Amino acid sequence: MADIQIGTSGYSYHEWVGIVYPEGTKSKDYLTCYAGLFPTVELNFSYYSMPKAENLAKMLVDGGENLTFAIKAHKTLTHEINPSLWESEAKTYLTAIEPMLNAGRLEAVLFQYPYSFRYTDDNRRYLDKLLKFFNGVPVAVEFRKSDWYSGKVIDGMKSRNVPLVSLDMPELPKLPPLMELVTASVAYVRLHGRNKEAWWGNDDHARYDYLYTDSEVEAWADRIKRIAEQAKRVLVYFNNHPFGKAVRNAQTLEKLLKKMGL
Repeated sequence: MADIQIGTSGYSYHEWVGIVYPEGTKSKDYLTCYAGLFPTVELNFSYYSMPKAENLAKMLVDGGENLTFAIKAHKTLTHEINPSLWESEAKTYLTAIEPMLNAGRLEAVLFQYPYSFRYTDDNRRYLDKLLKFFNGVPVAVEFRKSDWYSGKVIDGMKSRNVPLVSLDMPELPKLPPLMELVTASVAYVRLHGRNKEAWWGNDDHARYDYLYTDSEVEAWADRIKRIAEQAKRVLVYFNNHPFGKAVRNAQTLEKLLKKMGL
């Protein structure tokens, strides 16, 4: 049975103070507090600003000896791709993540592609080049458009031993379906919430402001059990972070899996 690691997408939320972190916690201490709750965290800031090696090295210290990290790829590799510049951006990114990679605490670089990233020959060729560029680095790929979640793409990910992310998100036209995907020795699951009304709006806070019910988390516990029977390691990150809801759901999932002997 696989080793299952559960955490949240992001940890540096001021509104978590008094809800998740003790009242009065300073931002410099957020990661240390988080490491007392979960064994792994998914970093989001690296999408908005190119990470720096010295900052990631400090996070290794602040997170203690055992916290592991998944880290989102910078937007120049997923959302704002320039055919003549992406290799340079990728080199800069690879240099930045060296401390985590060398420490053996990098779970994956997450390439999260937007809804606008369509299943085209050009995009397929770009993705193939990018994955080859990151050869030797643990990676995972998430698409936000359903046409990527096909047998051909799934087989292609399996041949490369690259995790294709299993998603939980609203049931809306052309969004990816709920699937239990194991395309590599590591399986990757992201739960975004099910806010249909807010999904296409411009308010990220409203989009992810969703608390999974106990029955919804129980259903995921069953899915993760099946995934764990096929993978060696399972990474699960809750992205419904507003008001600490991701923490509540992640803790519930941990308890359920423990009862199941996982």
